[in-house]
Amino acid sequence: MKPLWLRAPSRFASWSAARARMVLALAAALMAACLLSPDLRPAEPNAKPSPVIEYADSDLGLYDAIAERVRHGGPYYAVAVEEMRARPGYPLRPFVTVRPPLLATVQAGLPRWATTGALYLLVLAVTLAWVVRITDACREGAPRIVAALLLGGGLFIAVQPFLFFSHELWAGLLIALSLALRRPGRWVEAAAIALVAMLVRELAALYALVMLGFAWREGAWREAAGWAGALAVFAAAAAAHAWAVWQVTGPLDLASDGWTGLNGPWFFAQTIRHATVLEAFPYLLAIPLVVLAGLGWASWRDPAGGRMFTTAAAYALLIALAARLNNFYWGLMIAPVFLVGLAFAPDGVRDLVRAAKERRRITVTRVAR
Repeated sequence: MKPLWLRAPSRFASWSAARARMVLALAAALMAACLLSPDLRPAEPNAKPSPVIEYADSDLGLYDAIAERVRHGGPYYAVAVEEMRARPGYPLRPFVTVRPPLLATVQAGLPRWATTGALYLLVLAVTLAWVVRITDACREGAPRIVAALLLGGGLFIAVQPFLFFSHELWAGLLIALSLALRRPGRWVEAAAIALVAMLVRELAALYALVMLGFAWREGAWREAAGWAGALAVFAAAAAAHAWAVWQVTGPLDLASDGWTGLNGPWFFAQTIRHATVLEAFPYLLAIPLVVLAGLGWASWRDPAGGRMFTTAAAYALLIALAARLNNFYWGLMIAPVFLVGLAFAPDGVRDLVRAAKERRRITVTRVAR
């Protein structure tokens, strides 16, 4: 059957009825699970409104203050710990509660206009790289235009000035660029960019592990070694970071409550909604769009499609199980290009529904007498 929006048949075009029905049932179950969102429950009559958090007291205000003090000569770890102690509720144990020094050091060493320009250049690079991939994947005309608009719907938040100090935003853009540049036989640039993402925010290591798993599964041993090497460098940097944090903290410092939020699938959908243009949509409309975007990535029969889907699934699982409610910004790790999957969804959904409706045909080849 001729593809609708994609240039080649979707991954589901030749699937059996049983597999297609299983995927459709899983998608429906995920949508139903997302309906458990607290946003859809009646408000308590005596509930108090959430307090307004000023920028200076927010995480972004904290990172802004740290970079400013480092700009004036302060040592990163001493400054970071002092600023976190000065704000109520910021734990210093374990070491991962303190961000790696790379982003703050770079921002402190350059004028703000230069680092702002670097962010916009990174957004431009992600845009151009993914426009090339969209051109390769989608048919001419409306499909490419829609895919480009969806790309913009995930990237528009990256140019918001208040997110300039977000480690997750920088890491998410670097992951998006890495994934766009990676092609069969061409992985060095992708692995190098992913290493920078990991040095900005440790959560990017999950993406590198996914890429390592795919390379290993496909028997691309050199690529697998490259991703393993990037992870090894990150592990060494993380160990040095842990030692540096240990040097300036003590047993009396506040410890984290842990990362066992167990908020479920609805929280992942909410993080994507907050990090993209879906913020303008009601939650009930955003739910199917998030699920369809993931399904679209799975349907794109391209190495990038499978890798993006698996990466998104890995972060979805992480956010659903581990993230606390105040970790909503974790969605920025995959948000920049996540909505592009909606452009691949029409072919995938059509092929799944068609396959699910098929019945086994019995052909009589011999008549017994």
